Amino acid sequence: MINEIKQIQANAKLLHSAQEVELALDKMAEQINQRLLDSNPLVLCVMNGGVVAAGKLLTRLEMPLTVDAINASRYQNKTAGGTIEWVLKPVTSLQDRTVLIVDDVLDEGITLAAIKQYCVDQGATAVYSAVLIEKDLGHEKPTQADFIGLTVPNLYLFGYGMDYKGYLRNAPGIFACQTV
Repeated sequence: MINEIKQIQANAKLLHSAQEVELALDKMAEQINQRLLDSNPLVLCVMNGGVVAAGKLLTRLEMPLTVDAINASRYQNKTAGGTIEWVLKPVTSLQDRTVLIVDDVLDEGITLAAIKQYCVDQGATAVYSAVLIEKDLGHEKPTQADFIGLTVPNLYLFGYGMDYKGYLRNAPGIFACQTV
């Protein structure tokens, strides 16, 4: 497996450098700060992919907030999505809260739509979403993100939280796999 990962990494195409991603995070944080400044949000990090984006955004957010995690996965370390598996639900009550969902990528939108609906079902008064990357699929998705860092073509990506078979989330930039 390690040789496969090394080969994928060696042949990948850099789409956005770490510096470009950090600038996109600055812009997202500025928009979130303006929109949610007085809302006392609960930031829900979508595990595992959203951990990098959430961690980097948290230090840029200026309002009082609380943090929790949620894990609803369609990929389970595979390269194709399946049915949603609820691995982790928040411990913090969502009742009467403004929720900011933070994830790595908005691909098909199925997982994000399910997480948003979960938040509404749990009594959240407002639900916002922030994604580091939105893939341009050329068609409508079941949900849109309120805050988007970068838009990229429909490619298989890794880095800044996005993975290839569970690996390469820590890559210092946004990379596209040449073969999957």
